[in-house]
Amino acid sequence: MQQTRIYPAKPQKIYLYATCLVDMFDPDTGIDAITVLEKQGIEVIFVEKQTCCGQPAYSSGYTEESRDVAAHQMSLFPQPIPIVILSGSCGGMMVHHYPKLFANHSLEQQATSFSQRVYEFTEFLTNVCRVKLEDSGEPTSVVIHTSCAARREMNVHRYSSHLLDQLTNVEIKQAAYEEECCGFGGTFSVRHPNISEAMVTDKTQNLINSGAVELISADWGCMLNINGALEYQGKPIKGQHIARFLAKRTCLDGEVS
Repeated sequence: MQQTRIYPAKPQKIYLYATCLVDMFDPDTGIDAITVLEKQGIEVIFVEKQTCCGQPAYSSGYTEESRDVAAHQMSLFPQPIPIVILSGSCGGMMVHHYPKLFANHSLEQQATSFSQRVYEFTEFLTNVCRVKLEDSGEPTSVVIHTSCAARREMNVHRYSSHLLDQLTNVEIKQAAYEEECCGFGGTFSVRHPNISEAMVTDKTQNLINSGAVELISADWGCMLNINGALEYQGKPIKGQHIARFLAKRTCLDGEVS
């Protein structure tokens, strides 16, 4: 059963954990996330030495290796301030699996404390910053894809729609079977490429059938998979991270981005 999380007051300073996929494939999303957070009057610290959260090794059964990666990541964020992460999947690893990974380990207490400081981006904007968005963009329609981890581990899938629903010129379209996986699953797509391809084919078709003009997600792993499939299919729609979308369209606390 999901436990109710107690959220703190809006802090003056946070760490941003961009994730390795954002860093490698879409660094502008990280910059846009910083812009959105700074517009809330928050100082954003980006630790340049941050890398992978350790999830690929962990989900592949390499426990010791993933523990080494996780221990290094925890050492990079020593200040007792929130860590805002641009992925429900990586967030799920840190919040739910770091404490398990370090159970009965010398770093158990550190892992527990660390996990309690991690917030997914849309969750943080909604429940900690309590943002009120003002739309400065042209009318458009969007369809949202949320990752399995964001939905089933972090339970943060509803926050993307909550934020986008505040934008007066944005219509949210619904895709059929929206709860189904896109077929990425990290190493799953590598180990089972045929199954993964079939899943992402179904996912892209349902997203297109929604009739939305734009595709939004809060997870770049899924978006990398979905965008690759859309490009291969020759479809004109291309997904973007919600941090990019919000930075382009909104003014927060009266400031135009």
